[in-house]
Amino acid sequence: MSLNDLKPEVTAILQNNDLDTTDRLHAICKLLQESIDYYDWVGFYFKNGDKEELKLRTYVGEETDHKIIPFGKGICGQVALSNENFVVPDVQAQDNYIACSINVKSEIVVPLFKNGENIGQIDIDSETPDPFTEKDERFLEFINQEVAKIL
Repeated sequence: MSLNDLKPEVTAILQNNDLDTTDRLHAICKLLQESIDYYDWVGFYFKNGDKEELKLRTYVGEETDHKIIPFGKGICGQVALSNENFVVPDVQAQDNYIACSINVKSEIVVPLFKNGENIGQIDIDSETPDPFTEKDERFLEFINQEVAKIL
């Protein structure tokens, strides 16, 4: 299934008012992990109140100890400060990488904006080396724009 084919499913999940926001975000994570073979871990982090840290809200994939990430630490923490997408073709080549699993080979993190403010991000780990393309970036930007509408 192509990334564009998933867009209507993403929209339908987010418009399902029978689910609370976290359940809708979890359903998005599950859809992505099950539909895209190189999306092995999918999660949403959000700014933790007034603290300079991110808090994991929901995810699917291997268990993680990284429920809180300080701004600037790891790929997610860097995106919290840079406000820019971060595609990591090879996590071993990153000095400031927080290892979640020895199986992770690459990562993509895309910030989520609400009213121009970076309030969170979608984080995807892959066990495949260098799988992410510009199409993934645009698709994840679309998801985050749609998620922002329900927050």
